Amino acid sequence: SDLRFGEDFMEQVDVIIPAYKPGEKYLKLIDMLLAQTYPVHRIIVMNTEEKYYQKLRYDHPRMKTDEKIEVNHLSKREFDHGKTRNRGVKKSTAPYFIMMTDDAVPTDTTLVERLMKALEDPEVAVAYGRQVCGPDADPFEVYARSFNYPEESMIKSREDIPRLGIKTFFCSNVCAAYKKEIFTTLGGFPSPTIFNEDMIYAANAIDHGYKVAYVADATVEHFHRYTNKQQFQRNFDLAVSQADHPEVFDRVKSESEGVRYVKSQITYLWNHQMKRKIFPFIMQSGCKLLGYKLGKKYTKLPVWLVKKCSMNQEYWK
Repeated sequence: SDLRFGEDFMEQVDVIIPAYKPGEKYLKLIDMLLAQTYPVHRIIVMNTEEKYYQKLRYDHPRMKTDEKIEVNHLSKREFDHGKTRNRGVKKSTAPYFIMMTDDAVPTDTTLVERLMKALEDPEVAVAYGRQVCGPDADPFEVYARSFNYPEESMIKSREDIPRLGIKTFFCSNVCAAYKKEIFTTLGGFPSPTIFNEDMIYAANAIDHGYKVAYVADATVEHFHRYTNKQQFQRNFDLAVSQADHPEVFDRVKSESEGVRYVKSQITYLWNHQMKRKIFPFIMQSGCKLLGYKLGKKYTKLPVWLVKKCSMNQEYWK
């Protein structure tokens, strides 16, 4: 490896993975985590609904049982983006931990090493990696990843808020490394929360004088194929989390960033001879915007409509 650590920094690091209906990508993720150049101490899986995990074992007899892997089962009703992750952290005995999702696969064996390198900075509370698409991703998703995860690394602090706005707090638990001592001192992830627990934590850390590192060379393959309905629901939940945390999102508007993304995506499609995809993209963007606008005003909507609009049905129970 081209990375070097001080002798006093080769600390234990655990990986915490909330899982739901894990599949082939989860198996690849585990294999890659066990092959990292910076050894993972333990892999703590917070699995929702035991029957789906047992089905994975049944369907994939090659699935290895490793002493480093600890699987904890919970019901769908128990799951909460903040609470479930906090429970995983409490099970960790390492001074550092990495949050990942069950469908994010490291692109090489240096992911943990590069994230831990970023945490050597005493002012950095959390370091998140870059997400890239696989070869079968649609162009909308490819561009969205390049828009949110550029090729250049950066370290963000309170001084960047006037320049970066909402992007200052951007952080993703698809792949992010944390210092446990700071995490515990700041109270962990908000709970209950329907979405954005990673950004809310990052904003809290920045408010307390810490910094957030984006590590562009720590990469995972991660993308979705959401329908327009799912995009609507996802953005509804995103807006609900923003409405519930005005202390973060009311001081920096995110709408302007959304407009900038739509304009740049249309330009990208036009310049890359994909004009036929512009109308479907506008339709998708309209679904996102409608979901976002409704989510912002969810407290004024009847409960039955809120449940219809949300991707996370169990949250409302």
